[in-house]
Order: sequence, then C-alpha cells, then structure tokens
Amino acid sequence: MPRRIVDISSPLKAGIRSDPPHMLPKIEYMDHHQTAPAMAEYMAVRVDQLPGGEYAAVETATISTHNGTHMDAPYHFFSSMNHAVKPGGEPSWRIDDVPLDWCFQRGVKLDFRHLPDGYVATAGDVEAELKRVGHDIRPLDIVVVNTAAGARYGEDDFVDTGCGMGKAATLWLTERGVRVVGTDAWSWDAPFSFTRDKVKATGDAGLIWEGHRAGREIGYFQMEKLGNLATLPPFGFDIVCFPVKVHRASAGWTRAVAVFND
Repeated sequence: MPRRIVDISSPLKAGIRSDPPHMLPKIEYMDHHQTAPAMAEYMAVRVDQLPGGEYAAVETATISTHNGTHMDAPYHFFSSMNHAVKPGGEPSWRIDDVPLDWCFQRGVKLDFRHLPDGYVATAGDVEAELKRVGHDIRPLDIVVVNTAAGARYGEDDFVDTGCGMGKAATLWLTERGVRVVGTDAWSWDAPFSFTRDKVKATGDAGLIWEGHRAGREIGYFQMEKLGNLATLPPFGFDIVCFPVKVHRASAGWTRAVAVFND
C-alpha cells in the first residue's frame, strides 16, 4: 500500500518571531571554508591541501527545549500529575518518560481557525467539531488543533495569534484516553496577552495556563508550534512524533509527521 508523509513540524529558525523576545533561539552557521583553518592546523597541513580548501559545515545552536516544534512533558506543567486518577497524584513524568507507543497513533485534527484570537476553547467546542466532521475519539488518539496562528508562524503577531485550549476542553480529551495533543500556536493555552487582560479584569489567577494545568489532574504530553496543519483532513492519518530524549527534561524537540496509507 502506498504511503504518503506530510511534515507537520515548523522549522527551527533564528531571526524570526517564533517566540517572545527573551526566548528566541540563536543559530551560528559556519561553512566549509570557515572551519578549514582549524582542521588544517590540527592535522599539520595547509588549507589548500584539503579537498577544495574545505572542511565541514557546522551549526551551533543556543536554544531552549521549548523552541521550535517540541513536545512538553507533564513535568513542564506542574511537579505532580494524575491527581484525578490516583490518590495524592504522582511525580510528573519528564520527556524521557514518554511511552513511545503514545507517539505513533491515529491522528485527529480539530479545525479552530475560525475562533478569534485569545478565545479559550471549551469542551463543547471540541464536541461540536467532532460532531461536524463525524468522528469519535478513542483512547490514545493524537489530537492536533489547527488555529489561526498556523498561518502566522515567524510573523510579528504569531505569539499573540490564535485560540487556546481551556482546562475543561483538555480534560474532556484526557478523560477519554487521549495522551498526546498538539497545536500550531505558540502555546496550548490562549496567548498570554489575552489571559493577562482577563486576569486583570477578574482577579482570577486560575485563568493562567489553565489548559496546561489540566495535566495536574491527568498527565498528558503536548506539542506546540506544529506546522502545515491546514493541509490535513479531520482524520484518516497517523501521527508520528517521537521527541528527542533529553535527560530529565521538561520538553524535547520533535519532528512530527502525518502518515497517510493511501
């Protein structure tokens, strides 16, 4: 059977608005000629003795585990998890604890591009979208959310664009056995600029990071800054999203893809 792979990761790139200013990645590029003198000196030869006067192209990246397309572990959200299913909860899993079978499962896309920037999606929104496309969630489905932010990656307004997933919406998914989710926005939650205004108006600090904090009740893993979700149908594909195994980390970079068995 033919297989088609669609890249749903965003490129890790310096010099664009992919994160708030204090979190932006830095990448230094050295080409084949720039690295040749050091190798020639080490090998005690002249640079012109190297083939073409070249050695190796190398990049040095200064990045957070939360730059680029990445997967957050429950440890990122809170120090403990599973309080809703285990008395007293348990220590939150880190990225090297993720069960690998969770990262290769049936994919489901929720199309929330029509929802306004800063909107907090509800459980009702999730149910309505699944009803619209005629699909039922089953345990271990990987659910990805296509927001208005997907078309703005790298633009000045990216961080403040798109809707977010609220606590009730997140719990609706995890209570049905979903353990990996994702979004093409900067955060699973609504943009912080909108949340800040709501907290200021209401004094309710519980609105801060409410989607993430759902992981305290039921542990789950989430991807952020996915790409190309607009090309996906609501279902009919698998998602493969193994994170880099960063020891005891809160997240790992992820080359996520959608696989169609056409």
